Amino acid sequence: MAEKKKQSLEEMLSRLEEIVSQLEDDKLELDKSLKLYEEGMKLVGKCTGELEAAQRKIKILQRQPDGNIDEVNIAPEQLS
Repeated sequence: MAEKKKQSLEEMLSRLEEIVSQLEDDKLELDKSLKLYEEGMKLVGKCTGELEAAQRKIKILQRQPDGNIDEVNIAPEQLS
């Protein structure tokens, strides 16, 4: 069985846009709508996981009073 290639965040977001566009079609059958919704929710979960992992990696180099530079983890809300 062939192994699935891991989608990038950008690919997942692009697919989510496609799904939203399709779901906005009022002529879409209920069964197809439900399948698209399920796929979309799975993608949202994966995207959230990717973004949370990226947030954990955000670091800033901070010069200490003694001149040394330390890595400090920064929460995303502290960046704005």
